[in-house]
Amino acid sequence: MVHMTSGTGTRLRTFERAVSVRIAESALTLNGVLRMERLHRWLTVRKLKEAFDVRRIAFEQLRKWSVAPDTGNLAHESGKFFSVEGLSVAVSDGPVKEWSQPILNQPEVGILGILVKEIDGVLHCLMQSKMEPGNADGVQLSPTVQATRSNYSQVHKGRPVPYLHYFRDTAGHRVLADVLQSEQGSWFYRKRNRNMIVEVTTDVEVIDGFCWVTIGQLHSLLSEYDLINMDARTVLSCLPFSAAGIASLFSFGGDDFRSSVIRSFSEDNGSLHSSGDVLSWITESRVGNDVATKLIPLDETTGWRRTSHAITHESEAFFDIIAVDVSAESREVDGWSQPMISPRSTGLVAFLVKRISGVLHVLVNARVEPGYLDVIELAPTVQCSPENYGHLPPDARPAYLDDVLEAPEGAVRYDTILSEEGGRFFKAQNRYLVIEVGDGEHEEVRRDFRWLTVHQLTALIRHSHYVNVQARSLVACLHSLSCGVAGGNG
Repeated sequence: MVHMTSGTGTRLRTFERAVSVRIAESALTLNGVLRMERLHRWLTVRKLKEAFDVRRIAFEQLRKWSVAPDTGNLAHESGKFFSVEGLSVAVSDGPVKEWSQPILNQPEVGILGILVKEIDGVLHCLMQSKMEPGNADGVQLSPTVQATRSNYSQVHKGRPVPYLHYFRDTAGHRVLADVLQSEQGSWFYRKRNRNMIVEVTTDVEVIDGFCWVTIGQLHSLLSEYDLINMDARTVLSCLPFSAAGIASLFSFGGDDFRSSVIRSFSEDNGSLHSSGDVLSWITESRVGNDVATKLIPLDETTGWRRTSHAITHESEAFFDIIAVDVSAESREVDGWSQPMISPRSTGLVAFLVKRISGVLHVLVNARVEPGYLDVIELAPTVQCSPENYGHLPPDARPAYLDDVLEAPEGAVRYDTILSEEGGRFFKAQNRYLVIEVGDGEHEEVRRDFRWLTVHQLTALIRHSHYVNVQARSLVACLHSLSCGVAGGNG
């Protein structure tokens, strides 16, 4: 017997509810300042205009980067940007209790910000077309501002970051979201970025490479192959999309699945677990997992070998550290070189979802990753590269992976290839999926998994270090399903 706990039943303060209403209205608007066909043409032109060249090079050819003779670490001569170091890891749970690996250490906090403005009565987001050296398919749609502290403080002595002042000084503007969020805990050591959404009412000059789009248009583009970049997805997930009574703004029609998604946004719809129980489960998961990490010299990582062009694992799994040289006229500087992480295979990132009393719930995993600041964060049901498990014992195989790999076609509600952050990762792509399971399936789940509603996840995203970057991307994809957008198969 499933017992649903009631929602908070508390109405949002008037101005907060007004924001959620305006966001919902924008999500339902598929033609804004630019109609969809013109937006696609604009993106096509940007891909042709933003010429760039990325080629792999030897480590010794890196400009302004060097290998420390005593540690083997890779670092920039300025001491800024990031470094490639080693990390020693010991965990109390899991099939592999100890290991070491290369990891990116970038202690500075960058800004990922989207500027929003009401145009003709509809909220629009100011987005930019942006080339990153690791992008698999060239230009992607990115936030208004996407910059590390080293970039926006112009350590590279390049051009200033456009629109940065709206996020450095928010006085006189309305802040809709402002939260520190983590990035990939398997590849970054305690990396965080400030995710911001700032609303302006004054005129904003739209410079070359930027355009205004509605939230509905962004949701539509999320269904397309590798078009909305990771930084845009994580900021979009921070939108206060959920609220009490929000379901009343949508037309339910005859699609029962879409209706369950919309109900999942409404805080006055029930959930399988109360928010208090969810927070207690997260805290218990953090207390119950002992994770010890220590930065070590890159040369002291075990199982990794260095050649002139790459640092690779002896199993030829996981990822490589490589070096690239970049020419790109549209960026703050016209050319540079840098190390990057290059994964060995395409990953799989999936939510199993089910309807419980008519409300969509998603199965989340309290996941340990060595780079997290606070031991665990909520992750998708499945987050892995299946090819990485060939040399590991059978019990290392991720839970619920077979449910994803063997899902019937009719159960797949979203399926699109999306890239991870192209500024540090070279052609790092994941297949993002939302897969529905039947009412009677997985009623009992493992202790490190829970069924949550979308509004519970959205509430956790308003705070730091609760929901990981892959799950935040999937939350943005779930938002898109409320408007009937279905992810393609890439």
